[in-house]
Amino acid sequence: MRRSLDFLLRNAGYAVERWPDGESFLKGVSREARGCVLLDIRMVGIDGLEVQARMAREGLDFPVIMLTGHGDVPLSVRAMKAGAVDFLEKPCDREKLLQAIRTGFSYMHDRETRAEQQLLAKTRIAGLTDRERQVLDGLACGYPNKTIAFDLGISVRTVEVYRANLMSKLDLTNFADTLRIAFAAGLGSDDVWQRTYRIATKRGLAPVRAAASGVFHDR
Repeated sequence: MRRSLDFLLRNAGYAVERWPDGESFLKGVSREARGCVLLDIRMVGIDGLEVQARMAREGLDFPVIMLTGHGDVPLSVRAMKAGAVDFLEKPCDREKLLQAIRTGFSYMHDRETRAEQQLLAKTRIAGLTDRERQVLDGLACGYPNKTIAFDLGISVRTVEVYRANLMSKLDLTNFADTLRIAFAAGLGSDDVWQRTYRIATKRGLAPVRAAASGVFHDR
């Protein structure tokens, strides 16, 4: 897979460095390099989430794009909460991958706009109903629809309807963008969710809830 990604990205005009695993990347990458990092969430040795965490601890301030398998939504949410720019399911669509890389470089060049993005996200979310915001908060915590339904005392189908409605109101078409808006607005705190909804559950207000990596540079 590294070889095919290397070929695709070089053809798109990017300089590419390939690494066999996360440890090799962390030990060998230049602290002075500027680029975007593509990580597989499941790799031999340390996984993509651990590489991402160690990058943060070691001051490696690269935008991260995480590759995931089908159904890795909780892990993808963790990656986004830790600062990943995007996550893509394997096998990657060429245009989605290139757009994610462009977004990564945009994040790298426009960090000063984060406060503005936060304000915009809060403004957009203000247009949601209370229940839509609650469902969005649960999604940002990484919970599946069943868990959100249990904690809020509603059906799974109702959660699905709220999820579709909130994405429509926010003019979003994919889950990664939905998470990005939620995180920018400060949603996704598991502690707050548990204090707000799990405690209510116990009081009877709701039903009881029982790869490879690489660094890519602009040319």
